[in-house]
Amino acid sequence: MATSKKILALHGPNLNLLGTREPEHYGAVTLDTINRRLADRAKQAGVNYASYQSNVEGELVNRIQQAQREGVDFIIINPAAFTHTSIAMRDALAAVKIPFIEVHLSNVFAREEFRHRSYFTDLAVGIISGLGSKGYELALEYALQHAGD
Repeated sequence: MATSKKILALHGPNLNLLGTREPEHYGAVTLDTINRRLADRAKQAGVNYASYQSNVEGELVNRIQQAQREGVDFIIINPAAFTHTSIAMRDALAAVKIPFIEVHLSNVFAREEFRHRSYFTDLAVGIISGLGSKGYELALEYALQHAGD
């Protein structure tokens, strides 16, 4: 029996506040809505989808390492503020060798200078920035076609 592809969405700090936190940058869609949309689409495609959000860097590192043990085929990650600070998450992603797409709701390159530097982009299959919650959906469509290749 063939095993289903596994896709994991990881959401970094403060993304649990989506819908109310700075909607001018991050939109009005909640994280629950984003995850529900992704889960529905993955189910339609016959793919196993899981999501995880944490405000704690070490918990996200642990979840990345757990993904390897679970046989996750593809990661969609919005590291949020950890984009600009987390060498630990970068090292975990490099170690597990699971392909991933980096997603940002806002256009980080149209914002403050410190947001222009990512510790993940050079490891990522691609980056989607500035398309709001639609960016997650586009990342999932790519992952559905390429997970486990």
